[in-house]
Amino acid sequence: MKLHGNTILLTGGSAGIGLALAKEFVALGNNVIVTGRNADKLEAARSEVPALETIQSDAADPEAVSALAAQVQERFPEMNVLVNNAGVFIPRNHTGPTEDLVGLTAELDINLAGPIRMVSVFINQLKANMGTIVNVSSGLALVPIQLSPIYCATKAALHSYTASLRQQLKGEGVEVVELMPPAVHTDFTAGMPEDGDFKIITTEQLVEETFKGLRAGREEIRPGQANQLYWMSRIAPGFIDAQIEKGSKSMLPPPESA
Repeated sequence: MKLHGNTILLTGGSAGIGLALAKEFVALGNNVIVTGRNADKLEAARSEVPALETIQSDAADPEAVSALAAQVQERFPEMNVLVNNAGVFIPRNHTGPTEDLVGLTAELDINLAGPIRMVSVFINQLKANMGTIVNVSSGLALVPIQLSPIYCATKAALHSYTASLRQQLKGEGVEVVELMPPAVHTDFTAGMPEDGDFKIITTEQLVEETFKGLRAGREEIRPGQANQLYWMSRIAPGFIDAQIEKGSKSMLPPPESA
């Protein structure tokens, strides 16, 4: 994709990876619209980057997604890049039951259903503008971690969906890119040990490698340890699964019924 002169809609852009990507897109000369559920965080992001457009929206809510599409199509008909970044990571122990069966699937609603719905409501606009879809999955789509089984499952499903979507959109003028971050210094990784088996990179490092991949036209961008997980999952899947299991065991929370 070209890296300047775009109108970009980026979900989950009020903090963390999303805000870091938004800043770089703005710096490169793009018009960037970020969404998020928290109005205060969106306002803080706009205070930090005044060029940002912000819209409060929830990628997990079908009605909110439809309303977002209507607003963007009216205000920003030139929107040609969709970055599905919104996501949640919930550590959970499944060796006991939970009473909250709605909350149990929260990661499915935002991490998987969210991007699928976003693509659906914007696909005609993206086709008309010869645009790009960037789905943000995870290195854990390749090698799951016991700390958050549902999160890993959603990212593996998003990885598969993105590959199939890319095949379907060949010839339709829409590029499909997958960004697979490793562990990054954000609120998601606040509880992870700095000296553990997971190499936590900064958002600056992630942005640098991400835009290097975008400039090179890569369909899958696997920064840092995500690329190691990719190759190890193919060369020595048993070994890397055992290492990930060992490295994450101490971080597993107790079952909710305890």
